[in-house]
Amino acid sequence: MADSPLAKIGERIRENLLAKNAARDRAVNLSRELIRYCSLAIRASHRDEWDEADRLLGEARRAADELVTVVQPYPDLCFSGYTQDALKELAEAHIALAIAQNKTVPAPEEIGVEYAAYLNGLAEAAGELRRRVLDEIRGGHSQEAERLLAAMDEIYDVLVMMDFPEAITGGLRRNTDMVRGVLERTRSDLTVSFRESELKAAIDALREKLN
Repeated sequence: MADSPLAKIGERIRENLLAKNAARDRAVNLSRELIRYCSLAIRASHRDEWDEADRLLGEARRAADELVTVVQPYPDLCFSGYTQDALKELAEAHIALAIAQNKTVPAPEEIGVEYAAYLNGLAEAAGELRRRVLDEIRGGHSQEAERLLAAMDEIYDVLVMMDFPEAITGGLRRNTDMVRGVLERTRSDLTVSFRESELKAAIDALREKLN
């Protein structure tokens, strides 16, 4: 029986599944590591600690490269939720940091992610940009806040063109709706900030004239 053709097939399948299961376990751990580095990089960027943000993004890039290598022999692992979610986080971090530093937004091929992961990362980057806009507003209305809002507008313009089935875009429609809400709130906040800035300038001018 042990030497029968069917037994040999069974053993070959078992060896393959053992290797695949080990790859899956490694991929899950790498996904978590990658997401953690991306989160830390974005947090460092909000503190304007750019050297630290770049270092952490480099660690994320290393984890992503290893993740892709591990799952490459197994397409179903490559396109599993945990793998694509981690690569989406990598796209988000790259995009958010580039826009925050007024640099060119990297393409999917530069980051090394599939288009669906890139688009969803692009959507989530808008939420990080809103946080930067609010930080700018706290210091008074600024041109930097206007620039960031324009970047958010451009992100939304790209996303609304992607009217394809959810199975293809990885649930992009929900994230696009989220970006629309974030954009509307941010534009409202910035408008209020602008009006307050105008009012303050008018009061200061009147006070100076009366004095």
